Amino acid sequence: MKHHFGLAIHQVMGITDIDDKIIVKAKELGEPASVVAQRYEDDFLEDMASLGVLPPDRYTRVTDYIPEIVHFIEEIVAKGYGYTASDGSVYFDTDAYGDQYGKLQFGIGQEVSDESTHSEKKCPRDFALWKGAKPGEPLWPGPKGYMKGRPGWHIECSAMASFVFGPSLDIHTGGIDLLFPHHNNEIAQCEACHSVEQWCNYFLHSGHLSVSQEKMSKSLGNYVTIKDFLKKYSASQFRIFCLLSSYRSGIEYTESSLKEAVSLEKKLSSFLESCGSYVRGQMVGGDIIESDLLLELSTCQRDVLSSFADDFDTATAMKRLLRLVHITNRQLFSDANVIAGRNPSSVAAVAGFVESQMELLGCNLSSSQGSECMNSDVMDTVIDFRSRIRQLAKASNDPLKAEVLLACDELREKLKAQAGITVKDSNCGATWQMKRGR
Repeated sequence: MKHHFGLAIHQVMGITDIDDKIIVKAKELGEPASVVAQRYEDDFLEDMASLGVLPPDRYTRVTDYIPEIVHFIEEIVAKGYGYTASDGSVYFDTDAYGDQYGKLQFGIGQEVSDESTHSEKKCPRDFALWKGAKPGEPLWPGPKGYMKGRPGWHIECSAMASFVFGPSLDIHTGGIDLLFPHHNNEIAQCEACHSVEQWCNYFLHSGHLSVSQEKMSKSLGNYVTIKDFLKKYSASQFRIFCLLSSYRSGIEYTESSLKEAVSLEKKLSSFLESCGSYVRGQMVGGDIIESDLLLELSTCQRDVLSSFADDFDTATAMKRLLRLVHITNRQLFSDANVIAGRNPSSVAAVAGFVESQMELLGCNLSSSQGSECMNSDVMDTVIDFRSRIRQLAKASNDPLKAEVLLACDELREKLKAQAGITVKDSNCGATWQMKRGR
């Protein structure tokens, strides 16, 4: 959205640092809930950084916004959409909210309730805005006239988002499992509090990563940690793995699908290496028809932008980029008998576009490029050393002169046969070119 469409983005990430699961874990470990939450948060942020995920503009943590959450609940109750239970809990009244409840459609009519199954709830769909204090749990002062306690899960996101963005939100993201009831409940709370007909314009729900058709999760024990994953694969390879599918689709985590991502990364890196060699004159190349290549590039640029505009269709964009790579490679490595002439500018334009698009998608191919540059430096050193040996041998009357010159010739032939590198000797020294990408 920033780079392709020029939109000014302000992204906020809400962090739940107090809820039922955190409290249970804290009791198991005999530690304060705040310590447990901070440890998991630190671990999460470290993993996101290792994957190259850009941080949001702002983090909001629930325990830092308790007064704002309490005020939000007071507004909902004042407008007739909340009621209290005998234990001090406050619930959202979905019947009072009416037929508008369940705008995201999925789950409407299902008797799916809040994580609390309090017997005083008027309707199974009603959910906790505020949970009355329980022994051994963290607690804070509640809304006016209510007991101490802690926020319900759904209210946290609504209140923090409203504090930052006000009564409307452009885009809300989250996993598909949060669509119902969580996101439906957020909508109900915000529209009730702000007295608006539409709080959020777009919800982007991402699919799950699955193993053997089951959601990858800690509870099932079928998960791979990011730290373990990165011992075998790179962050760029994981991104390519994800880019090949719609963000809305679930992805099956298999070794074969990851190998495909690794293969595509190598293909793209090899392509950029070949283009670099051609542009620098270190590769002979084939029949580059500049007009055809630039037309294909222009078409690809339009198609990629169109794909991103179509609900961030990265899978189609990747296919289109790979087609451009294929067409360019076909010209670079053509075996035409008649060479139309070198056209490095068009090849450089294609390579620049492919590399920039992958960088914008967070894929770092520079490690391979660094290897290619290193290999180029090594070849320069080898050819320079060979030229100096040849010059010294020619100027010498040493009996081994013929053997030294023969060894230099043999090296030239081996480079051509084994690496596709052609060495041309002249009175001014030697130059080298790579005939084909290796």
